[in-house]
Amino acid sequence: MTWPAPGALALTFVVRGDIAALALPAAAPSARTDELWRHTCLEAFVGTAGHPGYYEFNLAPSSQWAAYRFDGYREGMAAAEAGNPKVATEATADRFTLRAVLALDALPGLARGAPWRLALSAVIEQTDGLKSYWALAHPPGRADFHHADGFSHEITPAERA
Repeated sequence: MTWPAPGALALTFVVRGDIAALALPAAAPSARTDELWRHTCLEAFVGTAGHPGYYEFNLAPSSQWAAYRFDGYREGMAAAEAGNPKVATEATADRFTLRAVLALDALPGLARGAPWRLALSAVIEQTDGLKSYWALAHPPGRADFHHADGFSHEITPAERA
């Protein structure tokens, strides 16, 4: 995770293993697309520490993306006007990398002077249809990327400068 410019977050997701066994969609024009989470998808959740609202970014290996705003835990979902994230991918036999730059500076509800909480996660689909769910932190029980326990990383205003 790096900050390429004030208000923009650069993320790099790396999946290692037998990449030929993954169901990776073909490259497509970068466009907002719903329900990306149903297949291989890398995700970032960002919200202001101490506040229930947050944003969800879905990033597909195809370069398609989605951005949503939530008022609280799985409540008040709406499409977020997040600009067009820059998404780039590369794959080898044993490594898949997705890099994305998210413009966060114009998103309402992300307090500039307060720490932000961050959750990173992945839905990985294999060619046989089997799916696995990965995150920096999972709440107890079934995987739930929206759960507050998943927001395990805090980013201070000084780190974003």
